[in-house]
Amino acid sequence: MIYDCAIIGGGPAGLNAALVLGRARRNVALIDNDRPRNAVTHASHGFITRDGVTPAEFRRVAYEEVLRYPSVDHLRAEIVSVGKIGSGFALLDSSGRRTQARKLILATGVKEIFPEIAGLYPLYGKSLFNCPYCDGWELRDRPLVLVSEHPSVYHVAKLLLNWSKDLIVCTNGLASLSEEQTGKLQAKGVAVKEQPVTAFIGSHGQLERVRFADGTELPRTGGFVTPRFVQSTPFAEQLGCERTELGGVRTDALGRTSVPGVYAAGDASYFSPSQLIYAAADGSRSAMSVNLDLTEEDFES
Repeated sequence: MIYDCAIIGGGPAGLNAALVLGRARRNVALIDNDRPRNAVTHASHGFITRDGVTPAEFRRVAYEEVLRYPSVDHLRAEIVSVGKIGSGFALLDSSGRRTQARKLILATGVKEIFPEIAGLYPLYGKSLFNCPYCDGWELRDRPLVLVSEHPSVYHVAKLLLNWSKDLIVCTNGLASLSEEQTGKLQAKGVAVKEQPVTAFIGSHGQLERVRFADGTELPRTGGFVTPRFVQSTPFAEQLGCERTELGGVRTDALGRTSVPGVYAAGDASYFSPSQLIYAAADGSRSAMSVNLDLTEEDFES
């Protein structure tokens, strides 16, 4: 069987794309390795009617809705390679199974690369996060820390003051703040620490202190750590898709990549902000583009 569209990735972008294409009566292979990036998150926020939903519950309800449409097949598999075959695409999974499709949506998401700081991972998703819009409310008015090696540290620090005025900004040994920016933050009561952070100290998922390279420690009860994002799969590179300056898959306004027949949706495309509602909307957009292009091809053939 040759599917109308194969979707790699079962996050909100891939799920919403499958929903739209299923409702358009397209034969869809929704391929998911069942390893969602937000599995460590206790709750997802910012999605109207779904605010506070757990990632597991979101996926359960989404799959239940998507698989009501008989033209959508859910394939639990790890795709290892993709390539062109004729006018379509062939996808090979780790079991040796090959799936063919006329169109391909990359909804593969990203991987987070965090600074190497002891104690981070036991606290991540509980009292340390990366997105203020996702988790700032839960940490409101608490003593917070922002650890960021990214040039956006100044912007994020200003944002965080909407949730808490008790903020320490740490550049982890990098000169990512100008003297002017440091002065402006300090004028707002924000402490700036430029030396490296060596450890997050806490228990039962709750941050208690931040330790610095000189051995000093400061009490904090929550915070944000800025990761570096990279593509979670090599498929865009295998297919020759153009990339953005940040590393996302470059698309036009309808989700088409530079490779005809290949579309990208969700975090893999725009990299930030990483929110359910953005990704789901992007999946819907790309699915409509796929259906439009298939319709034009079939009508003219």
